[in-house]
Amino acid sequence: MAPERSVASLGLSAEHVDVDYRSADRVVAGLRDVSVAFQAGRLTVLSGPSGSGKSSLLRVLGLLDVPTRGRIVLDGIDSTRLGARQRRLLRASRIAYVHQQPVSNLLEDLRAGQHIAFGRHVARGTPVDTRRALAEYGLEHVHDSHVTDLSGGEQQRLAFALAAAREPAVILADEPTAQLDRHNARDLIAVLRQLVGNDVTAVIASHDPEVVAAADVVVHLRDGEISDAPH
Repeated sequence: MAPERSVASLGLSAEHVDVDYRSADRVVAGLRDVSVAFQAGRLTVLSGPSGSGKSSLLRVLGLLDVPTRGRIVLDGIDSTRLGARQRRLLRASRIAYVHQQPVSNLLEDLRAGQHIAFGRHVARGTPVDTRRALAEYGLEHVHDSHVTDLSGGEQQRLAFALAAAREPAVILADEPTAQLDRHNARDLIAVLRQLVGNDVTAVIASHDPEVVAAADVVVHLRDGEISDAPH
């Protein structure tokens, strides 16, 4: 069966999404009737306190989890109607997900420049000058360095350089500045602005006020619901 096409325009959206977490004796709502659309070329930040639902929303947007109810629509495709394999292929071809721990996003056996070549290979894209690609992220000096030789800030910038090398339609990131000092966090914010300038849909979960201030759109979450104003 062909994937169902949404009447909504191409892009990324959550439509009436609930996420329930079940334990032996109760059900906890992670998200409640969340509907939100994300535009290409804009940096959207999911903001809210711990436990507000930021990571839950990011994971269903990234097709890592399936919502309990509602649907996630990517490029007109209702991903919740896909089987696990189809969902995995859609995620691999259209989405890059950057985790909070910088080293979790990288391959320990590869040097920095090899990460860019690997990203292009995964995307089946044409080869690029890996040193020049790293220079766009201020990383040309670590081209021949292993991941373990990089600082946390360099690792996180390399994670975004790898994500961009895959040419995804959507880049998602969970608290990408949480492990960084202020200097490196500001460098990473500049990287995020650069990515959205390339017409990527970027959605970042963060409670960092400087990341929130850099956003084009801020979606405030509280107790699993979209809130009209920050708390």
